[in-house]
Amino acid sequence: MELRHRSRLLWAKSPSTKLVRGSLIAPPSVEPKSETTHSKMIRAENHAVIHLSVRREMERVYDICCGIDVHKKVLVACLRVGRKQEIRQTGATTRELLELADWLKSNGCQMTAMESTGSYWKPLYNILEMNELPAMVVNASHMKAVPGRKTDVTDAEWIADLVQHGLLRASYIPSKDQRELRELVRYRKSLVEDRTRELNRLQKMLEGANIKLSGTVRNINGMSARNILNYIVEGNQIDETKYDEMYRQKQISHGLKATKEQIIDDLNGVMTPLQRRVMKELLAHLDELNEHIRNLDDEIDNFMKPEEKRAAEKIQEIPGIGHTSAEAIISVIGTDMSRFPTDKHISAWAGVCPGNNESAQKRRSGKARKGNALLRTTLTVCAQAAVKVKASYFHAQYVRLCAHRGKKRAILAVAHSMLIAIYHVLKEGVDYCELGADYYNQFNRDSKINAYLKKLNALGWTIPAATATLPA
Repeated sequence: MELRHRSRLLWAKSPSTKLVRGSLIAPPSVEPKSETTHSKMIRAENHAVIHLSVRREMERVYDICCGIDVHKKVLVACLRVGRKQEIRQTGATTRELLELADWLKSNGCQMTAMESTGSYWKPLYNILEMNELPAMVVNASHMKAVPGRKTDVTDAEWIADLVQHGLLRASYIPSKDQRELRELVRYRKSLVEDRTRELNRLQKMLEGANIKLSGTVRNINGMSARNILNYIVEGNQIDETKYDEMYRQKQISHGLKATKEQIIDDLNGVMTPLQRRVMKELLAHLDELNEHIRNLDDEIDNFMKPEEKRAAEKIQEIPGIGHTSAEAIISVIGTDMSRFPTDKHISAWAGVCPGNNESAQKRRSGKARKGNALLRTTLTVCAQAAVKVKASYFHAQYVRLCAHRGKKRAILAVAHSMLIAIYHVLKEGVDYCELGADYYNQFNRDSKINAYLKKLNALGWTIPAATATLPA
């Protein structure tokens, strides 16, 4: 009896009572036998906690709110007004979405929440934004319902219940202009990736034809390589006379490191008619992709606002960040840093900082969580370029971490530092201050000197008498 009674008390005190509606099971009124005074006091205190938790309801943040379960062709909305709720199922066409927005506006909806299901949330969010209805997009993993009881209606009810009590955290959704700029930048990035895949196919085909052009020319998509390939795919062979003619007409760059004899020898391959036809298609596709990328560059430059262009120029002072990368970064984070309270918030949102993994007050290695894919990949590419600048702080940080943490973790740490610098440059409106490659050498100088001297002594080197008396 005593064990059953105590288990009921423990169950009633669990956090799940905050979300369970209805009354709890009352403990038995008959006191157990041979109960000490101390146990009576504990039981009375537990009774008070139970009755307090039963009488107290969770605070409602919104009196009128709506949770919407979004799908490709069907939307299920649950409008909650106080304790009452109304379910409505509608389609995903623009007309039906406008009718849904009118229904929410007529009922005075204070907040609408939906899952970030693929790209299906975008049409609904655009309609709600157009009608000036407050809405939030939430990560689906943050509001999973009880397993085994999943239907479209229960999902909508669960979302409405969570948003009514303020238990959802909204994802960052930028303005419509910034979303369109981000779409342009993402499309340009996808075209660049397609061009890289086509260049890899071209390289594989050249190797199959015994043409070693990549060993002679650094960029097979450059002017010299393209002029040579256009001449070869027509069934011609480059000899010394043709090479001299192309060299005089500047069809072959004068800055090639390889000699004329080496280039002619590398171009002496065996190309079949089928390989020539396929290579013509590859070259035509590459020309088309290059044209599309140039058009998108002009479109992005024309679409960016003046303050966005100034911000992009500002962050280009940071080593490793070029014009294209700066445009990609500004398209993701924007110019208003007030939405991120500190640099830790934007680092966690971008997914470039370590994750939290702590148990029993012991912090273990935390894997970086998923962040914005475009921002993270762009920062990683910029970090790989920044560590090559040997006079920069980022190179010193990379060398310091690479030895004991590995190259990939060191690159991600450099990307983290670059994002922190970008955040303060944009928020405070200051210029980037280079700390220098000797930044870490300024700390613990005496202890480092002593450590190096001990290593030299262990190798058999002794301090000369002339320098032994000099101050450290």
